[in-house]
Formats: sequence, C-alpha cells, structure tokens
Amino acid sequence: MEEFVGNGSLRELLPKLLEEGWDDVPALKIMNSEDMDEIGMSRQHKDALEIRSYLHDRSLLQYGDKLEATGKCLPELLSLSTADLSSQLEMKRGHIARFLDRTSACATDPPPVSHSLLTRRRNTMASRNNSIYRKELSSLNSRKLQSTSRTLGSSSSLYNLPLEQSMASFKIKAGHVFKGIVAAMPADPTACGCVQPPPIVENVAPYSTIENISVQKLTPEYKTGMEHLVKTKTPPMKASELWREKPAILLCIRRPGCIMCRAEAHQLYSKKPIFDALGVQLYVVLHEHIETEVKDFWPRYWGGVVLFDRGKEFFKALGGGKLLKDKFITGFLFNPRAIANYKRAKTIAVDQNFKGEGEIKGGLFIVGRGKSGIAYQFIERNFGDWAPLDEVIEICTRIKVVNSWLF
Repeated sequence: MEEFVGNGSLRELLPKLLEEGWDDVPALKIMNSEDMDEIGMSRQHKDALEIRSYLHDRSLLQYGDKLEATGKCLPELLSLSTADLSSQLEMKRGHIARFLDRTSACATDPPPVSHSLLTRRRNTMASRNNSIYRKELSSLNSRKLQSTSRTLGSSSSLYNLPLEQSMASFKIKAGHVFKGIVAAMPADPTACGCVQPPPIVENVAPYSTIENISVQKLTPEYKTGMEHLVKTKTPPMKASELWREKPAILLCIRRPGCIMCRAEAHQLYSKKPIFDALGVQLYVVLHEHIETEVKDFWPRYWGGVVLFDRGKEFFKALGGGKLLKDKFITGFLFNPRAIANYKRAKTIAVDQNFKGEGEIKGGLFIVGRGKSGIAYQFIERNFGDWAPLDEVIEICTRIKVVNSWLF
C-alpha cells in the first residue's frame, strides 16, 4: 500500500482508506465511482488512482510521483512523445515502451486496469476519453471478429457442427499442449527427474459430464453497497442453467486463499468489460466451502458469482474423470515452473493464507450457450498455471461469431 500510494495526493486519504477497508492494492483497484465519492475523493485523487493502477499493472510504480506531479490525467500522459517522457520525466527507454503499450501488462503479466476503473473512466471522464476506450475495445473485437469470420466463413458446413468441432482449427502459442480444444502449459520432470509431470487428457470433457453437475451460488455479482455475503443460502441448481441463455467461463480454483488463485481470478475479472461485450458470463467454482475464505475472496479479488461444487465434479471433468492432485513438495518446491508462477502472482501484491485443501488442481472451462458444448478446457498442470487471456478472449470471440450465425 505504501509503495502504491507513494508521496502523492492519495497519501492524505490513506488513513480513511484503511479505516473503510480499502487496505490493499487489489481492493483499491476495484473501486468504482460511487466508492470514490463515498470516500470523498477529488478529481485529483481519482486521476492519481487511475495513473497508479496503470503503472502498477506494468511494474512502473517508481514513476508514480513524477507522473502525478505533472497534474495531467492518464490519457494526457499517454499522448506525450517518447522524447518528452525521457527528458521531462526521466523515464528509461525500455520503460517508455512498456508505459505506452496499452495492449498488455508487464512481462510478469499482472492483471490490467480493473474493470471498475475502466467503467469509471467511461462514465466520468470527458467524451474524448470515452471514445478512446470504445475505440480500443471495438478495435480489439473488430480485428478478432474479422479474422474469425474469414476462418468460419470458409466452410458452409460449420452451421451443422457442434461447437467443439467448430473450434478445432484454433491455433495457440508454441509450448502449449493443444489437442482439439484441450490446453495446458508445459510441465517438466521434477526432483532431479525422479517425478514425472502429471499426464493430461487428450480430449475435451464430454458435455454430458458437466451439464447435470449440482452447484450452489455462494455470492451474486457484486454491486456497490451490497452485503458481503448472501444471507439466504440459495438452493442447489443444475450447472446447465448457468449457460442456458449465454456462454460462460468457469474458473475452477484450488483455494480462494491461494495467492496464485487470487491473482488469476483478479486478472480474469479485470477483463469483464470485454467479456460483457462478447456476451460471456464469468463464474468462479470452489470445491470446498469455508465461509470466511469466501468472504475474504469476494469481492476483493473476484466481483462475480462464486459457485460451490460439493462433489468436485468440474474438477474431476478437468482430469478426465478423476481429480488432478499434487503434493506441495513435489508439485511446488521441486517445480521451477510452479515457483515462477508464484513469483508472478507476488508482483500483484495480494495477500494469501493456507486454509483449506490446496492439492486439488483446477483449470478453466468455456461453455457455449445451451447444449452447444465445451469450447475450451484449460488444465492447471503446474500449480499456478493460468489460461492465457488472449486465448480465452479469442475463443469467446469465436463463440460470439458462431452464435450470431446459429441463433
């Protein structure tokens, strides 16, 4: 927190922020305009929060005080030339490139500007800035839709194919395992080659294995002023009800207190405006229900619906019918990839604890509307593996195109 607020205008609000529960960086970055007004933030405070959130996403907080001292808002700073950033703000050339790159975060890939800040920017900044946001979002969707339309339009038989087959031509980056629509990060032998990496399924889980899973909603979609937990427990429901009208992303996490799980959830939810534009819903799935853990997790790191899968059926589906498990020593301490994932999560400055079952690995499903099937399945092969956001967005874009033709 101290490093994030720096010596700028937010420092004077620090006692009040802490008193009101805005006591860590991820919490600050999900503030919306109503939250800011409730705290009594001025225009200067709001601009400072936006600047520092942007810098935090790119590991450039060392420039926070200098940028804030210019009195400029973020769009004005982004319009400065490379020469001005170098001479006036003493920014290094490599850092300038990272600062001006609005399409990605730093090399450690922390989450980009939170969806609430994007929403605040869209609602409260001048129309010039609104057009920047809409242009970037529409440009992203336009590029993806154009390339997808060319691919999908090449075969008139697409309309008679289930969603799984229509997604089969999707290409992903080298180094991933991708069989049809199953993806995972690479994994190496650990403990000096004595422990082999866990195998992964070659085929996507059959739709029949997930449609009748019984789940319970533990939280709703967060809105300002909402109670921190649902007081009345909702009855169990069939999972297929979740995506009956719209496609859905289901992020299955090991523990809501795990630093890597929290960072992944925060990263994914920060892209909510894009998924909203694509008509895709977001859910987190837990395999155990510890109420205090849910309370700490929602809405600080995840503002969407949280589901409880008592039978661990989604987690079994990721492993082809059995749970994917690993021990802390062999799966983490002796696994360089897992340690790298942990270091990546630490750059996002989230808290962690060790409560609950942490050996059951998770992953991510993208499920099409109705009974159209599972479009994408990512498996957490190493502790802390994340489904690459560009792949997730690409798949969701393809689903949108398919749905526009089929429905």
